[in-house]
Amino acid sequence: MLQKVEGIVIRTTDYGEANKILTLYTRELGKIGVMARGAKRPKSRLSSISQLFTHGTYVFQKTTGLGVLNQGEIINSFRDLRADIFLTAYGAYIVELLDKLTEQNEINPYLYELLFQIIKYIDEGYDYEILTRIFEMKMLKVAGVGIHIDGCAHCGAQEGEFSFSIKEGGFICHRCLHIDEKALKITTSSAKLLRLFYYFDLHRLGAISVKPETKSQLKQILETYYDEYSGLHLKSRRFLSQLSKMQLD
Repeated sequence: MLQKVEGIVIRTTDYGEANKILTLYTRELGKIGVMARGAKRPKSRLSSISQLFTHGTYVFQKTTGLGVLNQGEIINSFRDLRADIFLTAYGAYIVELLDKLTEQNEINPYLYELLFQIIKYIDEGYDYEILTRIFEMKMLKVAGVGIHIDGCAHCGAQEGEFSFSIKEGGFICHRCLHIDEKALKITTSSAKLLRLFYYFDLHRLGAISVKPETKSQLKQILETYYDEYSGLHLKSRRFLSQLSKMQLD
């Protein structure tokens, strides 16, 4: 039985001398795996459609195991993303995070649209660091990880200055700081952005301008939060850390 889907390549695995196994995140079927026979050969008709981040339509033979890719057509290759090592690194982190947090064949059109918009915005030159933080915030729901950002996680206070407590799973007010001595003091801007990233519709994204110190604080919060609650160990994040060190050197 032939099946046609719209999808994005989120992982490729070499198989034998000439083949690739593609992991696609699709609008219609969620995450699926297909065998692209001969895709490693430069002249193969499946070569271009089998590249990481490629957005296209895929026609495959559905089987009880891996599907077998028959043909595909590129909708968007996201060339600018793939041509820049930093954009590629951030894109790789995003698709690996999605891959690790989703199961095969779980249909989720919202998540497909989120992935597409994030990759598209990075390719178009929007701030890739902020887009990554937005994706991380929205993927917390997929990971089944709660986060309390609508007030103090301990007493419920809605106003005032907040710190971020990994232990308490979100904001704590100045009156409750005694319950977590390791709570990270955050700026008002960081608190507002965390709420915004969690709730807002990505289609409404406009111009992005965030101070470097705020970016650094958001990164620290979310990396620590994922380390504590997700149980993930991503190769792409280690590579991002190496790239960041290279920038500073």
